[in-house]
Amino acid sequence: MSTHADRVQPNETTVPLLHCAAPEETLAFWRALGFEVAYEQLKPYVYLAFTWSGFQLHYGPAPKDLDPAKETSGGCLVMVDAVAAYHAAFTEAMRRSYGKVLVKGLPRMTRYRAGASRFSIVDPSGNTIIFIQRDEPKDLEYGGSTELAGLARVLDNARILREFKMDDRAAYRALDSGMRRRAEDAPVVEQAMALAALIELSIALDKTDRVPEWGARLQALSLTSEQRTRVEQYVADPALLTPWMPPER
Repeated sequence: MSTHADRVQPNETTVPLLHCAAPEETLAFWRALGFEVAYEQLKPYVYLAFTWSGFQLHYGPAPKDLDPAKETSGGCLVMVDAVAAYHAAFTEAMRRSYGKVLVKGLPRMTRYRAGASRFSIVDPSGNTIIFIQRDEPKDLEYGGSTELAGLARVLDNARILREFKMDDRAAYRALDSGMRRRAEDAPVVEQAMALAALIELSIALDKTDRVPEWGARLQALSLTSEQRTRVEQYVADPALLTPWMPPER
């Protein structure tokens, strides 16, 4: 007869074991973000364990041919109730430790737009840790919603590319193409949102030569206060738009 202790209980905990190609850098990075080092072993093989809030990240040896720059090391999902607070906490820690938010190279954190349901941290070994809000919509369409048309669909597609596929280049290309093909018949607020995103993405991708072009086109538009708010909410850092935002009408 099976005892209570012998039965499977639905209270399991899974802990990701990530490849660690850069032990010293990994220790420094997570410490900088406020994580506690629960275990640290560098020889005879690497094993590191970190804790923060209610979750853990563990690291083990990496394959000899692993190239962190390719960012194919691995990763994990961290499901949370309210994702914005996590991004805010890591933003503050990065500014405190590094003097800025790390948004390029390794390690880095993806930008977060108000109202978004996820963001990612890519560690020094090329692992991607994705923080996801538990009530995130499960019916996302990765080609732009079929319920939308014209520039609105392009905007939705670019949002998915930025926030879910973390592909700034593809989002830039989609918006650039969309503005050439769809802008003429699109509502002014959609044009402004696309231009705002192109400014932000141009800066993120070091393609700043076209920022004055996008900025001048944005500045020439006439927006209401409500429309300005929609435009600012479409990007992660509205401060980037300050030189280009048209006056309220």
